[in-house]
Amino acid sequence: MEQIKVGIIGAGFIGKQHIEAVRRIPGLTVLALCDTNEKAGREIAQNLGIPEFYSDYREMMKNPELVSIHNCTPTNMHFEINRAALEAGKHIYCEKPLTMTVEEATELIKLAKEKHVCTGVNFNYRNNVMVHEMKDRVCRQAIGKAFMVYGEYLQDWLLFDTDYDWRMNPETGGESRAVADIGSHCFDTAQYVLGRRIKSVYANLIHLYPVRKKTEEAAGTFEKPGRNGRQYTEIAVPSEDAAFVMAEFEDGIQGLFLISQVSAGKKNGLALTVNGTEASLTWQQERADHLFIGERENGNEDLYASVQNVGSYAAPWIALPAGHSVGWADAFCNGITSFYGHIKKPEQPFVHAGFEEGRQIMRVVDACIRSNAENRWVTIES
Repeated sequence: MEQIKVGIIGAGFIGKQHIEAVRRIPGLTVLALCDTNEKAGREIAQNLGIPEFYSDYREMMKNPELVSIHNCTPTNMHFEINRAALEAGKHIYCEKPLTMTVEEATELIKLAKEKHVCTGVNFNYRNNVMVHEMKDRVCRQAIGKAFMVYGEYLQDWLLFDTDYDWRMNPETGGESRAVADIGSHCFDTAQYVLGRRIKSVYANLIHLYPVRKKTEEAAGTFEKPGRNGRQYTEIAVPSEDAAFVMAEFEDGIQGLFLISQVSAGKKNGLALTVNGTEASLTWQQERADHLFIGERENGNEDLYASVQNVGSYAAPWIALPAGHSVGWADAFCNGITSFYGHIKKPEQPFVHAGFEEGRQIMRVVDACIRSNAENRWVTIES
């Protein structure tokens, strides 16, 4: 089998997840790694057996063997790297958010069409097996008519004022943090399950710490710098720590989302419920291979992920029998599998999010910021 050769840009927490996921997929090989920290990046490449290392992504783009690029860098670098990849004729799979602005995203979408390349944005939660099953049941109205959706994404890794991360700097992470970083996953997963877009929002953004304490050596994602015995610099943080977001979807479906990176005891608590006129569905990311089916008159059901238990839409994504837990890493891999399936057969339907979906979520986040500032419902551009 001819191998598709892949380049990964960014050797941090999320970059390593991309490397692992790509290596799980037959027909793919990680040929090159790029990171601006040459010493650490080269060491990671050597330890992981990646043949080539670059400290400059522009040099990586010149490699004719590379078919696709995974952009795992901070948000402020997404546009220029994505554009360089597209101009080089490389397929591109990017971390979210797609870019800093909707205008940048629009430019990339246009360029991708001109270059006839495939694009992807890593909204990985939509690619869980039981999220596929939710979508299938909603679309064929197995729960009756869907009329209400509510979700939450709760974490605690930024609970203390000493928890500082690059996402808090608007020049690197953008104007929004909690909503853009994790709320975006809620929005995308809900839109995917319902098959309908959010058309308006009313948002209340919560700022727990207008000022945070940054150590000289900032911690990585989900790492803790500690609270005692350190020298700190106080840094103003304009972005939100949490949010409540009401939403209206197409067809009048009503939604409510609770988003927080400062909720003690919550690690990666994404959950989504869809209410229908006949039944309800609830999925929790931390119990990813289960789907709760609620009914009024019949007994409720806790459905395990198994080929025997799900429909034809979700079944192709199940590799293990019931009881063999599937979760975050598997959904991550499913999205990338869909992306490369699209590269091989662009005419085939795909389940991962493309640049168009990435731009749509950016519009929702922008509307949340505006809604909070103006204290009103804001309509999302189509």
